[in-house]
Amino acid sequence: MRLLLMSDTHLPRRAGALPAPLFDEIPRADVVFHAGDWVDTATLDLLESRSRRLVAVYGNNDGPELRSRLPEVAYADLGGLRFAVVHETGPARGREARCAADFPGVDVLVFGHSHIPWDSTAPGGLRLLNPGSPTDRRRQPHGTYLTATIADGHLTDVTLHRVPRRG
Repeated sequence: MRLLLMSDTHLPRRAGALPAPLFDEIPRADVVFHAGDWVDTATLDLLESRSRRLVAVYGNNDGPELRSRLPEVAYADLGGLRFAVVHETGPARGREARCAADFPGVDVLVFGHSHIPWDSTAPGGLRLLNPGSPTDRRRQPHGTYLTATIADGHLTDVTLHRVPRRG
């Protein structure tokens, strides 16, 4: 099962559209995750129309219309793994222990907010993944998103993709 993970798209404020490499990945993924801060409903409509399955939440920059359509936390059971998606997880310091306590029984937590890619494993085995932002790199050298695979009940091939800088 092929996964595509993104967050913090901030469209159309930070970019006019999703970067082409990310856009092209959407229909190839079995499941698309978006960890919030969409800003516009057009991007949600686009992902809903192009995704086989979308697991998504709202973020702190998302207004009432997005909040009426998306949860604060989403859960999905995929290929023998339990996923949770949330926008904010608090400060980096203590994140693993805090998230393991906040999300018991979850195997993989997808989150956003910081625009900084993150891949760690908490004591007890919770995998934490932040795909960064494909459109608002902030202090990062590149915009980013993640792909991964679920095979035989395991998350494999977790790959951070760099988005080419706009000219």
